[in-house]
Amino acid sequence: MNTNVVSLSEVSGSVLAFDFGLKRIGVAVGNTLTRQANPLSIISAASNDAKFEAVAKFIQEWQPALCVVGLPMHQDGTAHEMTVRCQRFGNQLHGRFGVKVVMVDERYSSAVLHAKQGERIDDQAAAVILQQFFDQS
Repeated sequence: MNTNVVSLSEVSGSVLAFDFGLKRIGVAVGNTLTRQANPLSIISAASNDAKFEAVAKFIQEWQPALCVVGLPMHQDGTAHEMTVRCQRFGNQLHGRFGVKVVMVDERYSSAVLHAKQGERIDDQAAAVILQQFFDQS
């Protein structure tokens, strides 16, 4: 599956975005008409089954035309361990739910957010990733 060739002109409707992490997954939602991203929720990824059960609920509720997954990279653009895990998560979204998936470079998205001590901003990070996709499409 090539996850980087879908553009907004090819889809219409809701778009879900995921900021994948080993402990938590941030979720944001937007749509192709307004092109505005909004934080939605944070999934606690205690187990793989629980993670995909929660994802399934969001996909069922929002019926996305497209899912966007943040792709972390080193500053120089090379991949690291989380890059591979995020790609796997994107492939699983496509395989389990039959949704189109786009991977979006998230190297600079965290610079936009400034978390306070103990604050969880995974859903806001997902919104930044989704807004980046909307702005670049």
